Amino acid sequence: MKLVTNARRSWRWFSMQAMSLAVAGQGAWAMLPDEMRDSIPQEWVSYATVVLLMCGIIGRFVDQGE
Repeated sequence: MKLVTNARRSWRWFSMQAMSLAVAGQGAWAMLPDEMRDSIPQEWVSYATVVLLMCGIIGRFVDQGE
């Protein structure tokens, strides 16, 4: 396995940002108190995570330049 040539700049890529947001969202959801989690439907959180991950996958196919 070999890293991409500009791996140090990967934090600028839309795909990495979208996938990081998905991870952060799930982490924040897990840390919320039960009372707050009950006010937001679980399906919304799942859908938002799936959308962010799909954006990340699509972002990997887009030329994002240097």
